[in-house]
Amino acid sequence: MERITSTPFGRRQVTADHLAAQALLKAPIPDAVPDKWTIIKELTAARLAFQVTDRDLAVLHALVSFHPHDSLADGEGTIVFPSNAALSERAHGMAESTLRRHLAALVRAQLIIRHDSPNGKRYAARGVDGGFERVFGFDLRPLLVRLPEIAQAAHEARAAALRLKRLREAVVLRVRDAVKLIEFAQDEIQEDWGSILGKLKLIQQCLRRKNDVDALNALNVDADHILNNVNSLIVANKTKEMDANDAINERHIQYSNLKHSDSEPSLEKEEATAPALADPAVRVKPKLPLYLVLKACPDVLDYMPDGISSWEELVHSADFIRPMLGISDDAWLRARNAMGDEQAAITLVAILQKASEIRSPGGYLRALTSKAEDGAFSPGPMIMALISTENKREV
Repeated sequence: MERITSTPFGRRQVTADHLAAQALLKAPIPDAVPDKWTIIKELTAARLAFQVTDRDLAVLHALVSFHPHDSLADGEGTIVFPSNAALSERAHGMAESTLRRHLAALVRAQLIIRHDSPNGKRYAARGVDGGFERVFGFDLRPLLVRLPEIAQAAHEARAAALRLKRLREAVVLRVRDAVKLIEFAQDEIQEDWGSILGKLKLIQQCLRRKNDVDALNALNVDADHILNNVNSLIVANKTKEMDANDAINERHIQYSNLKHSDSEPSLEKEEATAPALADPAVRVKPKLPLYLVLKACPDVLDYMPDGISSWEELVHSADFIRPMLGISDDAWLRARNAMGDEQAAITLVAILQKASEIRSPGGYLRALTSKAEDGAFSPGPMIMALISTENKREV
């Protein structure tokens, strides 16, 4: 197909950009060319890099639809020549003045090139063999020439969008953790929780806006600082409460000090001293939310591939895991009797999470059970300490 002109019709002037765009008509195209709709999809993802809007792309979509083949590389050429009326119809009735504005934007972005006829009309002239000899309209060849550029920009845009999504998720999760922990602690710890909740509410309000990476990074830093502060307040308060009790003058047993005699008394002795299992109906339910326990003790999920979605499942998981830690039936029964099923399960999965640091998990559980029988133990501080460690690891 012959191209015999490179200048625009009417009052439009030749510019450096116009000449640069004309060079695309002679540039090579890639060997592998996807179908035309894949190109449009990639360009949609990369539109900011090419400074075009969704409305510009809607007009381009309508233009491409006039090419009769799936691939722009097929057929007799890459020029389409719809009338304004036909193009408006495929652009869902867009006004002709609006069409012209979006076509001009596509030309400026060098995604299409005008190939103007002597009178400025769009049409095709056939030769004696019946094929197109000359065609005047919009040339789509730049879409083929710029395929590598479009694909790279689309990849970068999707990667940036994913980073933005992950960063926003991190802020949302930190805010959620902080709010839940405050709900857990505000009845027991005297602190200016209202002020802290006010800061969290401000972060939540900011998340309703469309934030860029810098704004989300700032929100993430603020949320992380608040969450660490809440964790520190809870752990410090629990430590103070336990230090005040002479019977439990340290928050937890130092693992290295556990003696062999602490590990597993005989079954006969345990059966003689252990009280009957308490009525589950009168046990105190955990104040900790289940998701927080699982966040602090993710190792338990390695044994439960289907996940844990209820306290009953956590208790079942703990019962399944405890023989692997060397915890006997009677030690587990005594712990459940003293703490209640859910609290005992929380304690056990916390021990599992710190198993590499505990010389005798069975002896450690017995020691904690003795404290629980005196009303001097709750697994809350263990979970808070693990959460604090996990948060530091994430940062």
